[in-house]
Amino acid sequence: MRRYSTLPALFIGSFFLAACAGGEEAAMAETGTEMEVATSNGLECYLARGTMAEAQERPSPLRETAFSVGGNDGLLCYGAPSARGREIMGGLLVYGQPERIGANEPTTIHLSGPANVGGVQLEPGSYSLYAIPMENEWEFFINSNWERWGIPIDEAVRASEVGSFTAEPAPMDEYVETLQYRFEPMDGEMGNIVLEWENTRVSFHVHPGM
Repeated sequence: MRRYSTLPALFIGSFFLAACAGGEEAAMAETGTEMEVATSNGLECYLARGTMAEAQERPSPLRETAFSVGGNDGLLCYGAPSARGREIMGGLLVYGQPERIGANEPTTIHLSGPANVGGVQLEPGSYSLYAIPMENEWEFFINSNWERWGIPIDEAVRASEVGSFTAEPAPMDEYVETLQYRFEPMDGEMGNIVLEWENTRVSFHVHPGM
């Protein structure tokens, strides 16, 4: 497995179905291609196929959001699909169905120290993150199975869930064309990870672990 030294930090990146990635999905699903990762502050974004340069040129390019919790570095990695005229909430993003909340590989959270994510206590390490969105509530799932392609989210994948939490979506006046995650720090020790797409914002709290 090759590693790249440091992927430039993108704090505001541009987390859903196979259609998000368009034609790249089938091409990237082929086997036999060497895996690569990108690194930022010692944490790694996982690539199932291709190179980092190629990941930036995908229809849904790889993005990362760096954050800090309890003085430890964290990194959230995701493929960033754009709406391109499609209805997202309740359309491309199907209510009641597990979604990778990104494109291509799973959306992943990498932690250099213990952290509490949405109320789920996590040890240092890497985890995939997906959600079942609904109109008035989203349920997020944290999973220890992260070195894979982002779909399907089937029973074999869900058997590795380590915890879940809920969050309420909120409407926005501003339209966000391309999915983005950002981190809103609080008190230097904790903060909120914020997902924004179309006219919807969903956030969840991250604070130091035990």
